[in-house]
Amino acid sequence: MNIKTIIFDMDGTIVDVPYDWKRIKQDLKTGGKSILPFISSLSEPARSEKWRILEMYEDAATAKAVLKKGIKEFLSYLREKNVRTALITNNSKKNVSLLLKKFGLDFDLVMSRESGLWKPSGEPFLYALDRLGFKTHECCVIGDSHFDILAALDAGIKRIFILSDNPTGFAETSVEWVCTIAELQQKIQPLLS
Repeated sequence: MNIKTIIFDMDGTIVDVPYDWKRIKQDLKTGGKSILPFISSLSEPARSEKWRILEMYEDAATAKAVLKKGIKEFLSYLREKNVRTALITNNSKKNVSLLLKKFGLDFDLVMSRESGLWKPSGEPFLYALDRLGFKTHECCVIGDSHFDILAALDAGIKRIFILSDNPTGFAETSVEWVCTIAELQQKIQPLLS
Protein backbone atom coordinates (compact mmCIF):
# COMPACT_ATOMS: atom_id res chain seq x y z
CA MET A 1 0.00 0.00 0.00
CA ASN A 2 1.11 3.54 -0.74
CA ILE A 3 1.88 6.05 1.97
CA LYS A 4 -0.89 8.64 2.26
CA THR A 5 0.04 10.26 5.54
CA ILE A 6 3.24 10.82 7.51
CA ILE A 7 3.58 11.37 11.25
CA PHE A 8 6.57 13.50 12.20
CA ASP A 9 8.29 13.98 15.53
CA MET A 10 9.47 17.54 16.21
CA ASP A 11 12.65 17.82 18.32
CA GLY A 12 15.56 16.18 16.53
CA THR A 13 13.43 15.50 13.44
CA ILE A 14 12.00 18.81 12.22
CA VAL A 15 14.39 20.93 14.26
CA ASP A 16 17.76 20.34 15.89
CA VAL A 17 17.65 21.28 19.57
CA PRO A 18 20.36 21.14 22.26
CA TYR A 19 18.75 18.87 24.88
CA ASP A 20 20.82 17.14 27.54
CA TRP A 21 18.19 14.60 28.61
CA LYS A 22 20.51 12.93 31.12
CA ARG A 23 21.04 16.21 32.98
CA ILE A 24 17.35 17.12 32.78
CA LYS A 25 16.34 13.78 34.31
CA GLN A 26 18.95 14.26 37.05
CA ASP A 27 17.65 17.75 37.87
CA LEU A 28 14.08 16.45 37.92
CA LYS A 29 15.13 13.43 40.02
CA THR A 30 13.04 11.07 37.88
CA GLY A 31 14.84 7.97 39.11
CA GLY A 32 15.21 6.83 35.51
CA LYS A 33 11.46 7.07 34.76
CA SER A 34 10.02 8.78 31.67
CA ILE A 35 9.66 12.49 32.38
CA LEU A 36 6.00 13.22 31.58
CA PRO A 37 4.45 10.26 33.46
CA PHE A 38 6.83 10.92 36.36
CA ILE A 39 5.83 14.58 36.72
CA SER A 40 2.14 13.80 36.25
CA SER A 41 2.27 11.24 39.06
CA LEU A 42 3.48 13.78 41.62
CA SER A 43 1.35 15.66 44.12
CA GLU A 44 1.39 19.43 44.46
CA PRO A 45 3.49 21.48 45.02
CA ALA A 46 6.17 19.07 43.70
CA ARG A 47 4.34 18.61 40.38
CA SER A 48 4.29 22.34 39.59
CA GLU A 49 7.93 22.72 40.60
CA LYS A 50 9.01 19.87 38.29
CA TRP A 51 6.96 21.29 35.40
CA ARG A 52 8.69 24.64 35.96
CA ILE A 53 12.13 23.00 35.76
CA LEU A 54 11.23 21.04 32.62
CA GLU A 55 9.75 24.10 30.92
CA MET A 56 12.88 26.11 31.74
CA TYR A 57 15.02 23.54 29.88
CA GLU A 58 12.53 23.31 27.01
CA ASP A 59 12.29 27.08 26.58
CA ALA A 60 16.09 27.42 26.51
CA ALA A 61 16.42 24.62 23.92
CA THR A 62 13.55 25.99 21.80
CA ALA A 63 15.24 29.41 21.68
CA LYS A 64 18.32 27.71 20.14
CA ALA A 65 16.40 25.44 17.75
CA VAL A 66 17.62 25.27 14.15
CA LEU A 67 15.49 24.00 11.28
CA LYS A 68 16.74 20.72 9.78
CA LYS A 69 18.30 21.28 6.37
CA GLY A 70 15.84 20.39 3.62
CA ILE A 71 12.76 19.91 5.82
CA LYS A 72 10.76 22.82 4.32
CA GLU A 73 11.40 21.51 0.81
CA PHE A 74 10.47 17.98 1.87
CA LEU A 75 7.18 19.17 3.41
CA SER A 76 6.39 21.12 0.21
CA TYR A 77 7.13 18.00 -1.84
CA LEU A 78 4.73 15.96 0.33
CA ARG A 79 2.04 18.61 -0.09
CA GLU A 80 2.47 18.46 -3.88
CA LYS A 81 2.00 14.67 -3.68
CA ASN A 82 -1.17 15.13 -1.56
CA VAL A 83 0.40 13.38 1.42
CA ARG A 84 -1.19 14.52 4.68
CA THR A 85 1.16 15.34 7.56
CA ALA A 86 0.88 15.25 11.34
CA LEU A 87 3.32 16.65 13.89
CA ILE A 88 3.23 14.79 17.21
CA THR A 89 5.53 15.81 20.03
CA ASN A 90 5.85 15.45 23.79
CA ASN A 91 6.91 19.10 23.88
CA SER A 92 4.55 21.89 24.98
CA LYS A 93 1.96 23.60 22.79
CA LYS A 94 3.71 26.92 23.48
CA ASN A 95 7.03 25.71 22.07
CA VAL A 96 5.39 23.94 19.13
CA SER A 97 3.50 27.10 18.17
CA LEU A 98 6.63 29.22 18.52
CA LEU A 99 8.70 26.93 16.27
CA LEU A 100 6.00 26.50 13.62
CA LYS A 101 5.59 30.27 13.40
CA LYS A 102 9.34 30.97 13.51
CA PHE A 103 10.10 28.59 10.63
CA GLY A 104 6.84 29.01 8.69
CA LEU A 105 5.86 25.34 8.91
CA ASP A 106 2.38 23.90 8.42
CA PHE A 107 0.99 20.45 9.21
CA ASP A 108 -2.50 19.03 8.72
CA LEU A 109 -2.62 18.03 12.40
CA VAL A 110 -0.47 19.13 15.34
CA MET A 111 -0.47 17.43 18.75
CA SER A 112 1.54 18.47 21.79
CA ARG A 113 1.68 16.97 25.28
CA GLU A 114 -1.38 19.00 26.31
CA SER A 115 -3.44 16.43 24.37
CA GLY A 116 -2.74 14.02 27.25
CA LEU A 117 -1.52 11.41 24.75
CA TRP A 118 2.25 10.90 24.95
CA LYS A 119 4.84 8.81 23.22
CA PRO A 120 6.00 6.06 23.68
CA SER A 121 2.32 5.09 23.70
CA GLY A 122 0.84 4.57 20.25
CA GLU A 123 -2.33 6.41 21.29
CA PRO A 124 -1.34 9.82 19.85
CA PHE A 125 -0.56 8.18 16.50
CA LEU A 126 -3.86 6.28 16.43
CA TYR A 127 -5.75 9.45 17.37
CA ALA A 128 -4.04 11.36 14.54
CA LEU A 129 -4.81 8.63 12.00
CA ASP A 130 -8.45 8.59 13.08
CA ARG A 131 -8.71 12.39 12.76
CA LEU A 132 -7.03 12.36 9.32
CA GLY A 133 -9.04 9.36 8.12
CA PHE A 134 -6.23 6.89 7.39
CA LYS A 135 -5.27 3.37 8.42
CA THR A 136 -1.93 2.29 9.89
CA HIS A 137 -0.81 0.64 6.62
CA GLU A 138 -1.24 3.99 4.82
CA CYS A 139 1.11 5.74 7.23
CA CYS A 140 4.77 6.00 8.07
CA VAL A 141 6.50 7.60 11.04
CA ILE A 142 9.57 9.83 10.88
CA GLY A 143 11.39 10.41 14.16
CA ASP A 144 14.77 10.40 15.82
CA SER A 145 14.36 8.38 19.01
CA HIS A 146 13.37 5.07 20.53
CA PHE A 147 10.17 6.73 21.81
CA ASP A 148 9.14 7.31 18.18
CA ILE A 149 9.85 3.66 17.35
CA LEU A 150 7.96 2.36 20.39
CA ALA A 151 4.95 4.60 19.67
CA ALA A 152 4.81 3.53 16.02
CA LEU A 153 5.05 -0.17 16.89
CA ASP A 154 2.45 0.21 19.64
CA ALA A 155 0.11 1.81 17.09
CA GLY A 156 0.77 -0.98 14.57
CA ILE A 157 2.64 1.25 12.11
CA LYS A 158 5.35 -0.80 10.44
CA ARG A 159 7.09 1.79 8.24
CA ILE A 160 9.42 3.74 10.52
CA PHE A 161 12.23 6.06 9.46
CA ILE A 162 14.79 7.28 11.98
CA LEU A 163 16.75 10.44 11.23
CA SER A 164 20.05 10.18 13.08
CA ASP A 165 23.79 10.41 12.57
CA ASN A 166 24.28 7.50 15.00
CA PRO A 167 23.18 4.25 13.32
CA THR A 168 24.58 2.08 16.10
CA GLY A 169 21.92 3.40 18.48
CA PHE A 170 19.24 1.79 16.30
CA ALA A 171 21.07 -1.35 15.16
CA GLU A 172 18.78 -3.65 17.15
CA THR A 173 15.59 -2.20 15.62
CA SER A 174 13.64 -2.94 12.45
CA VAL A 175 13.60 0.66 11.22
CA GLU A 176 15.06 2.40 8.21
CA TRP A 177 17.84 4.70 9.30
CA VAL A 178 18.82 7.86 7.37
CA CYS A 179 21.30 10.70 7.98
CA THR A 180 19.69 13.53 6.04
CA ILE A 181 16.32 14.79 4.84
CA ALA A 182 17.54 14.35 1.22
CA GLU A 183 18.23 10.66 1.90
CA LEU A 184 14.85 10.36 3.63
CA GLN A 185 13.06 11.82 0.60
CA GLN A 186 14.78 9.32 -1.70
CA LYS A 187 13.53 6.44 0.46
CA ILE A 188 9.99 7.85 0.75
CA GLN A 189 9.47 8.68 -2.97
CA PRO A 190 8.88 5.08 -4.14
CA LEU A 191 6.32 4.57 -1.37
CA LEU A 192 4.13 7.42 -2.63
CA SER A 193 3.43 6.25 -6.19
